Amino acid sequence: MGQLPLPFKLHRLASFETFVADSNETLVSHLEAVARGERGGVIWLCGARGRGKTHLLQASCRAADRAGTRAMYLPLDPGGALEPDCLLGLDSIGLLALDQVDTVAGRPPWETRLFSVLDGFQSSRRTLLLAASSAPAAAGFVLADLVSRAAAAAVYRLNPLSDDGQQQVLVAHAHFRGLDLDEATARYLLARVDREVGELCRWLERLDRASLIEQRRLTVPFIRKALAAEDS
Repeated sequence: MGQLPLPFKLHRLASFETFVADSNETLVSHLEAVARGERGGVIWLCGARGRGKTHLLQASCRAADRAGTRAMYLPLDPGGALEPDCLLGLDSIGLLALDQVDTVAGRPPWETRLFSVLDGFQSSRRTLLLAASSAPAAAGFVLADLVSRAAAAAVYRLNPLSDDGQQQVLVAHAHFRGLDLDEATARYLLARVDREVGELCRWLERLDRASLIEQRRLTVPFIRKALAAEDS
């Protein structure tokens, strides 16, 4: 059967509390029910980079673990250190979250292992979460049985955040970092940096470090100075 792969560490801010659902409320409600053990099955999340797929996979694992379900987050990366056999021996996992599954499309050893995982989870009461940039039919799989199994998943496409949603993300992540970021200051930052969620969070990390060094609050003048320093 092989050994279980080492679990990847969850990001400390990856939780349902820090995820702004905006127009993705149905998906988030489904995942919260799954994490509580009220629902199961195979769920496929798709959408462009920065839509929150990884955040939701990790949030589901964190919530499931707190509810007493053994959970594991595993990003697939055929160009990295993982081998296809990392998908063996996962029968004891109650909730498995596989990220970037489309990166193994067209690679027979990976597709064979992934099919076995899908087949096993669909025939049990356990939960399998999958994330990719596109829906199952467009993922590029060549193994017919894998295409068929993936097509049977509940598919959710994540919608982009609205302007208000992006502002809520900034304020929520600042709050969980212990930072005081008012709406006006958040709007100022949003108007001047890349609005991709990951980049917004990276900016918060930079501002958090700078505010600690200078013992300053996150105000418009402080952020203006930080942005100027970044450009210089």
